[in-house]
Amino acid sequence: MTRQSAAEERSSVLTAVALDRVTLGGAPLKDVRLENGHLTAPNLPAEDLSGAIFQGTASDGGPVEVAVCGAEPSQQDPAMRWYRIEIWDKQKESWENPCIATQRAPNPKALAVQGLWDKQGSRHEEPGKFTFACENGAIAKCIHWGYKPWATKDGQPLTDMHQACTRMARADYCGNGRSHTRQDNVIDMYDSLGLQARTTQASTNWVPEKASFEAAWSPEGATCLARTRDGQDAQTILKECPGRFEARAKDLGEGDHCSVRLKGKHADTVLLRNHSYGPSPRI
Repeated sequence: MTRQSAAEERSSVLTAVALDRVTLGGAPLKDVRLENGHLTAPNLPAEDLSGAIFQGTASDGGPVEVAVCGAEPSQQDPAMRWYRIEIWDKQKESWENPCIATQRAPNPKALAVQGLWDKQGSRHEEPGKFTFACENGAIAKCIHWGYKPWATKDGQPLTDMHQACTRMARADYCGNGRSHTRQDNVIDMYDSLGLQARTTQASTNWVPEKASFEAAWSPEGATCLARTRDGQDAQTILKECPGRFEARAKDLGEGDHCSVRLKGKHADTVLLRNHSYGPSPRI
């Protein structure tokens, strides 16, 4: 399925939001929980969390107050909530939306997602804390694309699939947090569980004949690379993360061929693959 990828996920997330430091109307709000994409509190509907203020940490590491200004069910999954959030700007002495606006989402919302992401784009669990992920960033986009980290498919948790998707969305080949894509690059993804299938029919958004295989993905980054999304020579990736890859061909089937492979015991891990527009492979 064709999707637009995000370049700078770290600019679109509020990390380490605490569940045990919440106030509503100036009074402490106890027993706030995060369940399957929505925040809950005893005897309060999800919509009644409007006005709640959470204590958290921004992407730059500084402490912030996060106010929930509203909540609405996701059209894709009514059990999941999109939150309108604002943070207190001490310099401006005003509340403002921390999510970066785009033409497609001029007033972006956020999802409440279990887990924290570090500067390298790696996911960690920390009890009692979660991430507000803005809709224009990779974490929220991958959930919208069907990879909900709290869900399962055929009995298999989707946590790793979601993490692999965040690497793919940002073209983070080395798994070091460095992006090799641009805002609104179009990609076509398909996975081992059948949540997304390869797009074979041309449309206004996607022309398969103009695209080619780019990479295979695991939660740690690319495991098999044909070319870079931004047009850089693949040798630049070998230099960016020395010792991680080797120049060795691999046939994944279905016409997907790599010229650069991951070294080590996880070399054959493939959760997702993608096609994208770009130049022919250069090794």
